[in-house]
Amino acid sequence: MVHVYNCHPFASQQIVQVEQEPGLVCCGGGALFVVTTGGCKVEAFCLEKEGCPLICRFATMGTVRRIQYSTIGDYLVTIEEKNSATYLRVYTNWRYQAEEKARVGVRLLGHLLRGASVWGGVQMEIIEIPLSGHPVALACCSVKGDLLVACENTLVLFALRRQTQQNLPKENQQNVQSSWPNSEQSCSQSRGRTSCPNQDLSVLDFERSVILHLSKITPKQVALCGGYVAVQAELEVLVLKLEATTEPTATDDPSDSSKSDYPEDQSDFLLVPKHQELLGDQAKDCDVPVNVEQTGLEDRRRYTLSYVLFRRFTPEFFQGCGVEEMQLDSLQLYPMFIGNQSAPVDGPACMFCFFSLPTAGYLYSLRGGVELLSAYQYPEKVLQAVLTDHLLHVITKNALQSFTVRCAAVAARVEDPYIDTTMKACPPCSLEVCALRMQLFIGLRSVCAYGCHVILLSTADTEAPEETERHTQRRSLELKEHNMLTGIFLAVGIDPATTPALESLLSRPFLTRRWATPSPKEPSTVGHGWNLYVVDTVPPLTLYQEMVEYSQRYAENNPQGLSLRHLLGEAHLLLRSSLLQSSEQRQNADGARKMAAQTQREELEEAFRQNCAQLGDCFSRGCQKDCHLALPYYRMSGLSVTEVISRNRPLPGSPHTYGPGFLFYLKHFLLEETDQTLSQEDADEVARIFGQSEPSMLVSVCASPCMKNVDAAAALQILRCWEDTAGVSVPLTITMAAMMLRLGDLAQYTELMERHAEMLLVYGFIEEPRLLLHGGGGGKHAQVCPTALARQLADSQPGLLVAAMVALHENSKVQLEQADHVYKELGCENSLQVDFWEAMLMASSQDAVIQELLFRLASVYIDRLTPGAAPTKHKSLKSADDLISSCSHYGALYPWLTFLNPVQTSSYQHWEALHKLQSLLCGPSLPVDAVAPLLESLSVETLWGFSLHLLCATRRGHYGSSIEQLLDRCPQAIIAYANHQLQDKHMGLWWQKLLPELCSRTRAAADNSILLGALKETLVVVAMQTSPAEFLELIPDDGAASFFLPHLLTCSQRHLLA
Repeated sequence: MVHVYNCHPFASQQIVQVEQEPGLVCCGGGALFVVTTGGCKVEAFCLEKEGCPLICRFATMGTVRRIQYSTIGDYLVTIEEKNSATYLRVYTNWRYQAEEKARVGVRLLGHLLRGASVWGGVQMEIIEIPLSGHPVALACCSVKGDLLVACENTLVLFALRRQTQQNLPKENQQNVQSSWPNSEQSCSQSRGRTSCPNQDLSVLDFERSVILHLSKITPKQVALCGGYVAVQAELEVLVLKLEATTEPTATDDPSDSSKSDYPEDQSDFLLVPKHQELLGDQAKDCDVPVNVEQTGLEDRRRYTLSYVLFRRFTPEFFQGCGVEEMQLDSLQLYPMFIGNQSAPVDGPACMFCFFSLPTAGYLYSLRGGVELLSAYQYPEKVLQAVLTDHLLHVITKNALQSFTVRCAAVAARVEDPYIDTTMKACPPCSLEVCALRMQLFIGLRSVCAYGCHVILLSTADTEAPEETERHTQRRSLELKEHNMLTGIFLAVGIDPATTPALESLLSRPFLTRRWATPSPKEPSTVGHGWNLYVVDTVPPLTLYQEMVEYSQRYAENNPQGLSLRHLLGEAHLLLRSSLLQSSEQRQNADGARKMAAQTQREELEEAFRQNCAQLGDCFSRGCQKDCHLALPYYRMSGLSVTEVISRNRPLPGSPHTYGPGFLFYLKHFLLEETDQTLSQEDADEVARIFGQSEPSMLVSVCASPCMKNVDAAAALQILRCWEDTAGVSVPLTITMAAMMLRLGDLAQYTELMERHAEMLLVYGFIEEPRLLLHGGGGGKHAQVCPTALARQLADSQPGLLVAAMVALHENSKVQLEQADHVYKELGCENSLQVDFWEAMLMASSQDAVIQELLFRLASVYIDRLTPGAAPTKHKSLKSADDLISSCSHYGALYPWLTFLNPVQTSSYQHWEALHKLQSLLCGPSLPVDAVAPLLESLSVETLWGFSLHLLCATRRGHYGSSIEQLLDRCPQAIIAYANHQLQDKHMGLWWQKLLPELCSRTRAAADNSILLGALKETLVVVAMQTSPAEFLELIPDDGAASFFLPHLLTCSQRHLLA
């Protein structure tokens, strides 16, 4: 379906003052090139100036049949005919003919001769390109400047080369340099050469790079751009991709592929092809083989070929358009760059292919997957079409009409990966196209476009030369058939002139293999009238404003209609295309032009934001299917939520309510963490909106940080109404309690919080974390802050707060660093924060988190044991015994620690910290090496301090030194220490270390009953673990026999029994 809008895309028109009737027309590089009817003269007119003044005119060497211009290299290429021979010629440096310099250099391809042919910037040069076949079509690459020439069954690609001064012979360089002083020409504006004396001389040349051999297809038109090659026959289009590589590839031999697959006896029959469309990799399955012949010599590059698109049409009738006239035309490859891209190595970001039948046009996107973007159904027979950045221009016999295009929709998605998300949006590539207002002319014959200029050639005789030639050929064929059959009848004695029925029969062209078509009109004998128009399109911003004005009619009649949405989508794509184009213009401009481009871009961006707001309005009130698009469009508009609410507020007495798209936008706005805060008026309105439209969202709405200014009493009334309807729920109860807290009613707050058990309240906080915390939407490192409810819980129910924070962490609602920040904000970093860490250590199963928590807790316990440590505000929620019994990371205290721990300490906090730190050191998880440096701050003068250092040394395996230190400081604990620590593989330390130490110390202090008792206990263990011989070896030489003999007797008896 094609929408029709009464928007005028054309601003003005002017007639180019051409002295003779134009035959061929092309444009580019700010110039319009006109080949006169005789075909041997080219005139160039300036399109950038008012009145299109003449730039230059020059004669060609033959009758021009085809002409093309290349922006890269600033050259013209022609197919010329002279003396029944066809030539391919390139005209470079043609702008110097404006100074009426008669000197022209002529040379062959690849031959840089002495003298005039290398004078580069001082004369026009004609390059003769020899070909083995007759050229029928040509195309220039707008990205690289390469040249593609189509012959009957071959395509020849010529790569553009710039021969620099260093590559020229020395004598040629001297000729060139000697010519500079005599030249009054300043630096050339030509992009094809560098013609300033202080720069290296650059001469254009071409290299025959590759030849493509085609079979079963005869090219009528070709296109070349960015490595893509498009070939158009009468009813077929084939698009190929050529890629250059330095690696050698197998050369295809174009031998038998051109032979017909059809039997020779069927050559007199017309075979009607079936309709076919093959995209992407499927295109290689078409029945048009292409063989590559490598010809490049200088760069040693090899080309690989891949099929991109194949389309074949079946001839059919259409509104008086005969089957014979149903031929493809207007083949075009159109590149599009994005951002600051101009001519990247990888080619354009987007590539489009357009071709047209007289009845319909087709636009394909080739990069990133081949797809049909748009199919244009023409209301009448179209003669020619041309694709531009913003519009598709088509001409009929008597009218110029423009259609919208979808190139910007594709380019936008390539440029911005956030499109089609909740962040950004763009009308789809499949959006139906629309036709704009028609401009009437008389006898249009051809069209071309450059920038904002559309060039039209019109003649009073509306029959195109190709059509006239085709009719003449058909009439000559019919006359030949009539004469042949008349001769046959006369040979057998029958005169057809005497038989009217036979004469009527012979008048029919039934022997031709073409379909019969209506008889052509006889050519007019009146003289030809002609005009060459330059029609300027309106600036995109002006056309956008007209579309907006036009859309207001739809908005008044049906603000939710699809037509309004479609027209605003067209305006959106128009602005996107203009923004892409303005980026390139700003990049290439300088000085005042750059400032003007910047101003124009700012105007476009402002219009773009307005358009996004209008599209957001459409989708906010639209159907449920597309309502989600209101969110990204409102975001791109830059409107605040207050402005969006005011735009969607129903009028008093209006039957319309808030649309689903608006509610969708509000939900996302309220669910996301943002710095915007609603005023009380807006917050109250939002609460009323959801209370009426979607009350199930009330908890999330009231918990949003944007709603902190909401009237608590009004919100509480809405919440109670919802509770009466839906019943009691934990999140709803907590929300109501938070509102009571804001009102200062602590009694009602307490009553509501006591409705549910503590564990159920924790589940409620998991369901809606923002009841406790605000922020954190930016990820792991985003800061969060506690709500008023969290502050109240810290004072009245700290256990609930800690349990809720642990649950939020375990459910990935909050990170450990964020929880630390919350406790810091609450002023509980030394009390509840430590309780949180202890609770996390019990709940967490992540090794990294566990190790972090162990280190933090050990550090806190050591700080609390440091002299002068400030007491905590709150008593710990978990005692040491609670942690030992409920957490595996806290180990039971070693028995020997009871001898070292004091009966009473300075404070309960000190006693708890000591036992918890000892428990961690006795546990299996705390890495001792990590906390050992921290223990240096604790003195060993006290027994409890000594116990910590002794625990650390024991965990490190320093048993010998530990035994010595323990005997020095607390010998009564030595047996308990040995019984617990010196087991299994460390059992030998009883007689290797402990027994000798006790013997030596007892000898020095014989009256020490503690040491003597420890020695006896040690001998009992040694006697049980050693043989009599070993025991005798362990007895000191000066030991009393009466003391050791009972233990030796016990050892011997045990040995005999064993």
